[in-house]
Amino acid sequence: MNEFTSELSKRLDDIRRQDLYRELRRVGSAQSSHIQIDGQPLLNFSSNDYLGLANHPLLKEAAIKAVERFGSGTGASRLICGSLAPHHELERALASFKNTEAALSFSSGYAAAVGTICALSGKDDIIVIDKLVHACVVDAARLSGAKLRVYAHNDLNELEDILRWANTRAISPEQSRPRTLVVTESVFSMDGDVAPLGELVQLKEKYGAWLMVDEAHATGLFGKYRRGVAEESNVAGQIEIQMGTLGKAVGAAGGYVCGPKVLIDFLINRARTFIFSTAPVTAAAAAAQAGIEIIQSTEGHSRCDKLWSNIGKVKDDLGKAGWPLVAGRSAIIPLILGDEARAMGAAKAMREQGIFIPAVRFPTVARGEARLRLTLSAAHTEVELNTLLRTLTGIICNA
Repeated sequence: MNEFTSELSKRLDDIRRQDLYRELRRVGSAQSSHIQIDGQPLLNFSSNDYLGLANHPLLKEAAIKAVERFGSGTGASRLICGSLAPHHELERALASFKNTEAALSFSSGYAAAVGTICALSGKDDIIVIDKLVHACVVDAARLSGAKLRVYAHNDLNELEDILRWANTRAISPEQSRPRTLVVTESVFSMDGDVAPLGELVQLKEKYGAWLMVDEAHATGLFGKYRRGVAEESNVAGQIEIQMGTLGKAVGAAGGYVCGPKVLIDFLINRARTFIFSTAPVTAAAAAAQAGIEIIQSTEGHSRCDKLWSNIGKVKDDLGKAGWPLVAGRSAIIPLILGDEARAMGAAKAMREQGIFIPAVRFPTVARGEARLRLTLSAAHTEVELNTLLRTLTGIICNA
């Protein structure tokens, strides 16, 4: 064994000693409420496929038709010759769905965050983020070179202190103060609680900041037209940058940014993750468009209602069982166990009983806050929910 592999083996051993080792699990089935891992059938309570669209016949049909017409690959970046018709059709559908002037799709939500934040902010600017915001936003803020400030989770007082401080910073006679960008998730991916977007909008307008909101875990679930928390809070038109993903409730893959046309034109010219990436496959774009259409349909409304019914039942029953739930209204229910080994043991015991809820540990969450991240879908039946609750009571409460 040479020095390189020896060093990496030592690092992996250290990860294992901390109960933080991760490995890929081969899933031999389509995404649904039932999956198969290593030949074992399992009830799936870990997916972000909130509306059960990932294996929907219409999404599969759209993807197949796109491949038949446009092939399996896109050949180049979209600014070369890879900007195929399904990408443009998806972006028109996104802009219409989100009620914005324009939209731009990316290969992933991570790429959307990094490309957008780094295009909008530089070394003379300030980026302010919620402490619990997704890692893609943290990485983007660091890569941008801007001065990074973090406020305690959903703490409006601390955010205002930072915005007030930002407005006192002068750069040069040409620029009286730096541009400040505030970034938050609307529904936080690990805790499942919701950002106070109305108050955030008031603060960013008071201090002249820009606001970027990641609706990854809210799109398709919140608001009259299921556009997200921004719609439900009646502030969508006051948010400069709306971001999200296409691989959760939409049922496909990819990321997007929605906003004024000038924003999208600017990103096409300055977002490096867009400019220097081969275009996403058209199968994903076509499937995403089909998912957006379903979300806006009567079927989408029914699926959303079913999801919220499932959420209510599980939260009510867990509450009655005495489980301390994090306050929040979403399809994400964190069962916080604290110790990494305890969370790993509980996940293993659940899997032995036919239920898949993997443990989430550092660095995804803070040290000492390891958990089972329970997520619900419209595809879960009442029988499956009862099985989940019965098993949880027997295992998690004794973990």
